[in-house]
Amino acid sequence: MKKILGLLTSLALVLSLVSSTASAKPNENNKASKDKSTHVQIVLFDGFDLLDALAPYEVFAAAGMYTKGAITVELVSAEGKRSVPSGLNGPSLEAKAALDPKRPGIILVPGASGKPAGNSEDAIPNILKQAMKTGLPDMLKQAFDNKEVTVATVCGGTLLPAMKGLLKDRHAVTNHIGMAALGALGAIPIEARVVEDGPRFVSGGGVTSGLDVALYLVDRELGPQVANSVEKLFEYEKRGTVWKAEDITPVDFNTSPQVPEQKQPAANSASNTQK
Repeated sequence: MKKILGLLTSLALVLSLVSSTASAKPNENNKASKDKSTHVQIVLFDGFDLLDALAPYEVFAAAGMYTKGAITVELVSAEGKRSVPSGLNGPSLEAKAALDPKRPGIILVPGASGKPAGNSEDAIPNILKQAMKTGLPDMLKQAFDNKEVTVATVCGGTLLPAMKGLLKDRHAVTNHIGMAALGALGAIPIEARVVEDGPRFVSGGGVTSGLDVALYLVDRELGPQVANSVEKLFEYEKRGTVWKAEDITPVDFNTSPQVPEQKQPAANSASNTQK
């Protein structure tokens, strides 16, 4: 009887150990899954463009919904938690925290919304100049120096790191209005919807390209099935091929050397000589 009781006690002890180990594994897996999640910080500054920021926000939020939190997204600002006014007297959005350039993941910078040119306060060039007077440029430099961060820009947002000198000799795209300025700031302007210069810098052209930048990053980070589900949810298909500085370079017929024209011999030269 004592032997039977001893065996039962030992069996109970083994089962309890197995049970505790089994219950610990899911917790460890959940923690590992949480640690591996991709975090996206969308930067707001006074006069930002609403669509530049909100279109990517919805894409990343939907991707997080489809993956049970494999990707997370939040609105941030260089100054920290505050209400940030958008351009063209648009509504304000609440930045939930300060931009953290040391945090691994994705940092997305939208462009500005305002008059395309001019010297008024609501002109895009002046809005971007004001943003350059904040702590944002230095934070972007830290982000570019962080090998665990991908910096993404949308529309005029590409000009902000360019104005800091961070895009020298790097391929990029911005709104068509700012392409000349982008080149003057040292970048290599590429006429494409989305441009990837290495895996850690992605830029988008016009205002609506924020959808395409975000969908590309979702595809890259989480796979095409998740990206496709987000496309179906929004009834929107990603536009354009992502341009990358790799593989075969197409011939540029506009700059290729032309075959020199052969001089035609003078007609009836013999008869002209006789004359």
